[in-house]
Amino acid sequence: MNDGPLIVQSDKTLLLEVDHPDAAECRKAIAPFAELERSPEHIHTYRLTPLGLWNARAAGHDAEQVIDTLLRYSRYAVPHSMLIDVADTIARFGRLRLEKHPVHGLVLVSSDRPVLEEVLRAKKVTGMVGARIDDDTVVVHVSQRGMLKQTLLKLGWPAEDLAGYVDGEAHDIALREEGWTLREYQRQAADSFWHGGSGVIVLPCGAGKTIVGAAAMARAEATTLILVTNTVSARQWKDELLKRTSLTEAEIGEYSGALKQVRPVTIATYQVMTTRRRGEFTHLELFDARDWGLIIYDEVHLLPAPIFRMTADLQARRRLGLTATLVREDGREGDVFSLIGPKRYDAPWKDIEAQGWIAPADCVEVRVEMTEAERLAYALADPEERFRLAACSPVKTRVAEQLVEQHRGEPTIVIGQYLDQLDEIGEDLDAPVIKGSTTVKERQRLFQAFRSGEISLLVVSKVANFSIDLPEAAVAIQVSGSFGSRQEEAQRLGRLLRPKADGRTARFYAIVTRDTVDAEFAQNRQRFLAEQGYAYRITDGEA
Repeated sequence: MNDGPLIVQSDKTLLLEVDHPDAAECRKAIAPFAELERSPEHIHTYRLTPLGLWNARAAGHDAEQVIDTLLRYSRYAVPHSMLIDVADTIARFGRLRLEKHPVHGLVLVSSDRPVLEEVLRAKKVTGMVGARIDDDTVVVHVSQRGMLKQTLLKLGWPAEDLAGYVDGEAHDIALREEGWTLREYQRQAADSFWHGGSGVIVLPCGAGKTIVGAAAMARAEATTLILVTNTVSARQWKDELLKRTSLTEAEIGEYSGALKQVRPVTIATYQVMTTRRRGEFTHLELFDARDWGLIIYDEVHLLPAPIFRMTADLQARRRLGLTATLVREDGREGDVFSLIGPKRYDAPWKDIEAQGWIAPADCVEVRVEMTEAERLAYALADPEERFRLAACSPVKTRVAEQLVEQHRGEPTIVIGQYLDQLDEIGEDLDAPVIKGSTTVKERQRLFQAFRSGEISLLVVSKVANFSIDLPEAAVAIQVSGSFGSRQEEAQRLGRLLRPKADGRTARFYAIVTRDTVDAEFAQNRQRFLAEQGYAYRITDGEA
């Protein structure tokens, strides 16, 4: 036994003692292969998973390095069975390789013939491969490169993709660091991506993921396709690129419901890319419109299934995914790994906060009680109706309005799921409501009025969950949400995390109805933030 900061357990969890003098060094050493699950005050929990170990192997770390790290920092003896399992799991990566063949193009090569025979007998693999060249090599249909990687990952035999990238059409892009400079973690994130070729960068909301994207574009110096969640986000990306890089208005195109511009840098919405007409995805030609050198996926954890399939055809291009959390409620994080690339950089939220780059946040759960009549209606309702009744209790509206009054003069957003509830709050408070039916032009006008201080209160639906830059927001009041989505909770808190000019703490209120499914869902929603070190205080709300 030594005095290391890490406790390695046989269930594959790693417990890191935060206050240990070697904790920072240990965290950096285990980050490439261990997934951070929880990071509350004193003990951070990591987990070893096959996906995490394969991620590490794809990024150039071998089993010996992983095992040495565990042995060096572990306080107690590392279970021998775990060490064997780590070595065996990592050894599964790379027995199959995708390579370029001078005659046959893309091929799947194996250094372990029985593994190749095993996967070739899988029904899903059959249609993705062509002729057998020799005992260890089979032709792969070029268009199936991504889907084959995804399928092999699910079969437990992840392929090492050595087929390389095409450079794409060159285009001059340079960072213009005038009056600002890349933060060290942003530079590290961009470098990690570039050296790895493709992959995902995980940074907290407010930490400057767009700037990391701009830095990657400056490294690639190639035509770039950027996929974003909505038109407002597309225009924010354009504004940032004009401010931070040498790109001009004429070089940046928008491909959305409103505009169809294809330029050397094109910013497209997932929504327009997944629009079907007569069963066909009519905008797929955008992927072939230029010889793209780089594809950037903003909020990569949200990638809709059709975009995953389209992405499969872009494996020859460098791909960068940006997100604040790789949490997916459907558990399909492996799809991101196989189609975009492994996680190249991850910074814990509290680390970035400690450096002063994102604001500290005070999270408060305000518990309210329904009236006797509401409780009876809830008890008699069908299960699918109960959540709406609990989420839209009138007592929530009254408490939300009290909190707005309590923080009068501070930049505040009220955010929720149900439009009739939001309309009522907006009407009572004489505040503008932004929802799906609000035009892009009006959204932009209201967001800008909020940023400039012309208005200090906005009521917003889930359209503001993602990629909306409101650095001045200091208070968020959540009245309802999408069932138990941890992802949404993280994004909503993220609206507040831009540092405040006066250094003040952000306030995040979640109003929750006691003794209902609303409270049950709230616990799951809050789990991700608790795992990031944001503890909720609980108070009683009285209307």
